[in-house]
Amino acid sequence: MGINYVHFLVILFSSYHLVNAQDASYPVSNISSPWINPSDHFRYSPFAPSYVGALDVHYPVANLSSLWVNNLSHYVNSDDKSMLMPILLRTSTRNAGFVCGFYCNYECDGYMFAVLIFPYGNIEALPNDSVVEFPKVVWSANRNNVVGANATLQLTGEGDLILKEANGSVVWSTNTSGESVVGLRLTKTGNLILFDSNNTSVWQSFDHPTDSLIPGQTLVSGQKMIASVSEKNWSEGFISFYATSEGIAACVGTTPPLTYFFRLVGNTGSKNVSFSKRGLFLSSDEPIWEFPTASFARYMKLEPTGQLRFYEWIKNSWRALLIPLQRDVDCLYPMTCGKYGICSNGQCSCPKPADGETSYFRQISYNEPHLGCSEITPLSREASHYHSLLELKETTSFPFAPKCDASTDIESCKRACLKNYSCKAAVFLTAEGNGFCCLPSEIFSLMNIEVYSTSFSSTTFLKVQNVPKIESPPAGTISKISVILLLSLGAFLCLFLAVIACYSLSLGFKDAKEDEKDYLHQVPGMPTRFSHEMLVVATKNFSQELGKGGFGSVFKGILSDGTKVAVKCLDVFCQAKNSFLAEVETIGGIHHMNLVRLVGYCVKKSKRLLVYEYMCNGSLDKWIFDRSSGLALDWQTRRKIILNIARGLAYLHEECQKKIVHLDIKPQNILLDENFNAKVSDFGLSKLIDRDQSQVVTTLRGTLGYLAPEWFSSAITEKVDVYSFGVVTLEILCGRKNLDRSQPEGDMHLLCLFKQRAEEDQLLDLVDKNSEDMQAHGAEVVEMMRLAAWCLQGEVTKRPSMSMVVKVLEGVINVEGNLEYNFFYPAVPIGTEAAGHRENNVIIASPLLPSVLSGPR
Repeated sequence: MGINYVHFLVILFSSYHLVNAQDASYPVSNISSPWINPSDHFRYSPFAPSYVGALDVHYPVANLSSLWVNNLSHYVNSDDKSMLMPILLRTSTRNAGFVCGFYCNYECDGYMFAVLIFPYGNIEALPNDSVVEFPKVVWSANRNNVVGANATLQLTGEGDLILKEANGSVVWSTNTSGESVVGLRLTKTGNLILFDSNNTSVWQSFDHPTDSLIPGQTLVSGQKMIASVSEKNWSEGFISFYATSEGIAACVGTTPPLTYFFRLVGNTGSKNVSFSKRGLFLSSDEPIWEFPTASFARYMKLEPTGQLRFYEWIKNSWRALLIPLQRDVDCLYPMTCGKYGICSNGQCSCPKPADGETSYFRQISYNEPHLGCSEITPLSREASHYHSLLELKETTSFPFAPKCDASTDIESCKRACLKNYSCKAAVFLTAEGNGFCCLPSEIFSLMNIEVYSTSFSSTTFLKVQNVPKIESPPAGTISKISVILLLSLGAFLCLFLAVIACYSLSLGFKDAKEDEKDYLHQVPGMPTRFSHEMLVVATKNFSQELGKGGFGSVFKGILSDGTKVAVKCLDVFCQAKNSFLAEVETIGGIHHMNLVRLVGYCVKKSKRLLVYEYMCNGSLDKWIFDRSSGLALDWQTRRKIILNIARGLAYLHEECQKKIVHLDIKPQNILLDENFNAKVSDFGLSKLIDRDQSQVVTTLRGTLGYLAPEWFSSAITEKVDVYSFGVVTLEILCGRKNLDRSQPEGDMHLLCLFKQRAEEDQLLDLVDKNSEDMQAHGAEVVEMMRLAAWCLQGEVTKRPSMSMVVKVLEGVINVEGNLEYNFFYPAVPIGTEAAGHRENNVIIASPLLPSVLSGPR
């Protein structure tokens, strides 16, 4: 490569920060500052631009009242698409370099404020054309609560370091206000320190370890290293590493933790784990693991699987120098295949019954089977009489099971588990003619021992939840019932009118019962079924309403495991029956990161409830139409939202077994998570189309202002969604509704105004004037408007498919030329409402068909 990573950082800091040297948002510390240790500074680098002068280009120190905004990110590695916005940089002529700033990787769904290590501290010592891999995170402030674009890090005048979301909510703080802090320093060992006027540490990152240690750092008694859930999910997982009074231990789980590794070292007493270039030591003088040679770039990490690895920079790549917890078999780590995953020869799978007919578990991610499996139907204490045991031969949780009791009776072991609700499995071990019964309360990775040479045998019986089945009457009962019915026919005819009357009165109840039976037959192995009582508790008796739509109200809830959800109660029973079945069967079976996920459902007599993932930032409309909050989304966030919507629709149109046309794309049906990732919701008006159909005839439905012109011919294709997407895109870019009655009469219709400005070559006038960032990116916004115009073409065949839209947004293809700007828009008299069902002018001309889906509004 022509430029290495450190070279890139120096140029970035020199050209970006120094140009803005007087801007408090980009702090620069003068070397003459009395509270700065001169040893923190390094000589001038020849790689920096000439205007750097005598200032320190490494920026290891920042002063009070400094503010950084997460709005400038650069790719630092193409493999995992990691991005970094540097804040403080520290290089050294002998040791590894360190940088702290906003960092993300993979899909960049969220950012951490983190400290990262990188090799080659001395820029001039780099070999020519060397390939430097991206830096590695060794500490983070907000691993359990990542932030989004435009998040801020502020070193306040009172000495507190605060991380906030774009909306101003505090995510993390050092809580050092009033403790005489005068500055922030990134040391040569990678320690982030808040210090006072005596150059004494007030707060330091070394006192708050995450999943890694670096040379010079000590894990003191009472502190733990805690592994992440996975490489992509940085939140705290189940694995921990710490010192005890007798040595060091690695454990999994929390109630209580199960030790899977222990090493006795030295005498008893309080122990600290010290990491240095020479190795790992207990209480500074008792070696645990020593390294053969010293290295200037090294760190240790507790991996999500349970492995402890020491990494060293060797020949232009990070390599595992030492794996002290190394096992002969990869499957002997507690989270090799995630919770409930079965490890066999390094491959991961989910538990399956021998008959293969019933599924109790499904993979969390089919692309990443090592993340484990989840229960299709969670265990329920209220329905414990439907618990059963799934037999897995030659499978064990050993050696992670708790202490096992001697037992010679496998049936007694199974019965003991079924009687104890906290028991999640019965593991029966046989060794040297003796039987042992283990009853773990948590299930981590399981191991198939059949492929290994072992001196014991093991059978695991996983506790699973069965859904009660409606049993058929015994043989012979049918004939008896038939005789009775024939003999009673005359009497029933006489009472025919009375029966009709009674039937009418009880119609709702019978429909409910029948619907419940139909439902139980139609959705085996689909999303989790919750009891109505569970959802009452989760929603605090449906007390916190998130919104209300045409098909019901939505309430915020928190499940027993802490998961936040949105619970939708369907109101209209005559439509809910078919809508409910179609929703659970169809939408419950499709999964995409840009579609709101259906978590589960509840059916109890006439009650129909749908449980969806909770989207904390609500619907898109409040972010682009509501100016009362004073917050305006920046250009990159709006561009990401548009791309997310396009990907979600492309999946519905082209990647599902049956093509799904949404039919009601509008900002109210686009929900945003904590990182402003957009997800399409509300499938209440959707239509299923077989792959061999090019179009379908249906009744008029949707929302005025977003309806494509072909609706009035009643023959529609997925291109109606493309048209609606074009309208929404235009609204996002302009920051206003497509029909805004507060505007002057000539500007009321956005599409009409769009046509006029396009003809006048004045599209810049339409860019959202409430956002300085949008104005600053005016040229890019106008180019995006051309994509919206392509989607708004009146002739169906001239509109792109949603997959083509995605390619345009990803820079693969260009927008079609020769666009027409004579857009269709409905002439709605001011002050009138559309006929039919009313919700923001929603039209439903007739009862919905069984293929109609109902989602949250």
